[in-house]
Amino acid sequence: MSIFEYAPAPESRSIVDIKGSYGLFVNGEFTDGHGTPFKTVNPATEEVLAEVAEADASDVDAAVKAARKAYDKVWGPMPGRERAKYLYRIARILQERAREISVLETIDNGKPIKESRDVDVPTAAAFFFYYAGWADKLEHSGYGSTPLGVAGQVIPWNFPLLMLAWKIAPALACGNTVVLKPAETTPLTALLFAEICQQADLPPGVVNIITGAGATGETLVGHPGIDKVAFTGSTGVGKAIARTVAGSNKKVTLELGGKAANIVFDDAPMDQAVEGIVNGIFFNQGHVCCAGSRLLVQESVADEVLERLKRRMSTLRLGDPLDKNTDVGAINSAAQLARIHELSDIGEAEGAGRWSPECELPANGFWFPPTVFTGVSQAHRIAREEIFGPVLSVLTFRTPSEAVEKANNTPYGLSAGIWTDKGSRILDIAGRLRAGVVWANTFNKFDPTSPFGGYKESGYGREGGRHGLAAYLKGADA
Repeated sequence: MSIFEYAPAPESRSIVDIKGSYGLFVNGEFTDGHGTPFKTVNPATEEVLAEVAEADASDVDAAVKAARKAYDKVWGPMPGRERAKYLYRIARILQERAREISVLETIDNGKPIKESRDVDVPTAAAFFFYYAGWADKLEHSGYGSTPLGVAGQVIPWNFPLLMLAWKIAPALACGNTVVLKPAETTPLTALLFAEICQQADLPPGVVNIITGAGATGETLVGHPGIDKVAFTGSTGVGKAIARTVAGSNKKVTLELGGKAANIVFDDAPMDQAVEGIVNGIFFNQGHVCCAGSRLLVQESVADEVLERLKRRMSTLRLGDPLDKNTDVGAINSAAQLARIHELSDIGEAEGAGRWSPECELPANGFWFPPTVFTGVSQAHRIAREEIFGPVLSVLTFRTPSEAVEKANNTPYGLSAGIWTDKGSRILDIAGRLRAGVVWANTFNKFDPTSPFGGYKESGYGREGGRHGLAAYLKGADA
């Protein structure tokens, strides 16, 4: 029992004006969709937030044509220094409207407000600032300075605004125009971004936002007027996209699933490591493709790490995502919650030990407690399949070579973490891990100047940094 309890500190919803219905954003204006409208809900309460238009094939075609016209007539020929001004303007508006955007993201997505406020929105603005700086320096990038044309971009529901920024900022900086489809469960911040494009006086057609489910994304990816496809999401959908574009001239980048290993050696700074473990798997309810969902602990310190981890997990506060004290918010959808339950039940059935701290789950909404599995082998499904929830699998190792072997024993290769006091060990292990990003004595740190991407079934191509320009320029093999 804690000595004291936090008083509720909810962020006000009044700063956000959620409309009853939303249309598509095509050629600088909001228009009606021709598909069947769908509803977006607050995952913390199951309250219907708004009705959102669905784009059918004719709507996708109109958006691509608007993007093509803007590319040919305005954005493509525009000097980089002029394009930069628009990106800087968008970045400043994101900062000015940060509180409003953060609240909307939390309501529509279910993530804690402190994560929307302190991570998602500031990092999204930073991406626009960073790539604005590249817009007039592309000839120094090593990839040339010729844009591809029209980019079709499909983003997931776990970081709706941040993934939008990762996609749109480099595309625009390089002179491309964009048709972007947000996830059907989290469309509202993308539609607010459309308003920001209007506020920034972005030329019509440079950015187009079309909403809908998988069929809409499939139509966009397959449209013959698209020159570049960028997708973040599941490995299964990524494979389908790769098959769709095979044989075409479209450039593709895919950022897909992960099952990251977070490796703790016996000389690790333990308090710091436990915080890194918690951040690695419970940040954003584990809805993170690079989440540290496999904890590999050196056998000699495994009991100590687990004891400290359970003690720390017992302090996590699950509940109202708009409360500034909340650490663990709501699962994004009923479908995702069912997936987490299914794989967790399989883990228990296969003999792994399951533990969660005592916490009261709200009566409404989609919730899952922070969970850790012990006694996990490499054969367990919970050690091999991406759960995409607040579920940690713990495995042990004796030697550094065994740690590397177990870490690499996965079809994924997106990220990994290393916890040790030895710099030489960090460099040695990092060089042997088959992962696109390796964090040392930290986890889940993102910076617009640093490239991010994976190997194997985690996709190909890089986003962020100078490398992120390669995906949107003709002079690069990306």
